[in-house]
Amino acid sequence: MLPNIPLNRLNGSSENLQDYSNKVLLIVNVASACGFTPQYKDLQALYAEKKTLGLEIMGFPCNQFGSQEPGSAEEIAEFCSSKFHVTFPMFEKIDVNGPQTHPLYNHLKQSAPGLLGTEGIKWNFTKFLLSRDGTVIKRYGSADSIQKIKTEIEGLLNS
Repeated sequence: MLPNIPLNRLNGSSENLQDYSNKVLLIVNVASACGFTPQYKDLQALYAEKKTLGLEIMGFPCNQFGSQEPGSAEEIAEFCSSKFHVTFPMFEKIDVNGPQTHPLYNHLKQSAPGLLGTEGIKWNFTKFLLSRDGTVIKRYGSADSIQKIKTEIEGLLNS
């Protein structure tokens, strides 16, 4: 079961993580000026292909890695729309590490620690895969391609 965690979209509307119950979730900390930014294209393609089967991709801009997401909510939304035609949910800029870590990322990091049990997010485009029942299945690194993750997502969508 997904925890009760308030979320805010880039447009300022409020949601809750529980609004995404019974969906397979891929949660990603994103940035507009990162070497991994082209992953938006593959994320959007995956979303377009699998949304009707129950996949939700959730993008959380973060400026903690090399100041690679300096823009305002409006600038981030415009970039994602014009450059990559993103239609998956995009949320307000958050911290994924440190004292101001968003509660969602505290939950994700505790549920799926990284290499050698470390919890810290190492870079932009770290991905967390959650099953329909809200279980955090796996953490993927920035360099892990969407194609690598797709097979696991398909398995969760079909179960």
